[in-house]
Amino acid sequence: MRLDPALYAAIERSAASDLRSVNAQVECLLREALGRRGVKLAEPVRAKRGRPPRDKGDEA
Repeated sequence: MRLDPALYAAIERSAASDLRSVNAQVECLLREALGRRGVKLAEPVRAKRGRPPRDKGDEA
């Protein structure tokens, strides 16, 4: 995606203040803008965090 450098810098500052990556900030801003226009979206699929559950067969 090509963006004006000033726009990218503004998104970068906004992302930093929200503790997000630029990519996540762009996605968040797009979702907010679409929501204001009445476009319905499914909730984003959140990545699982942390260690996967331990299998019973893995015990040493």
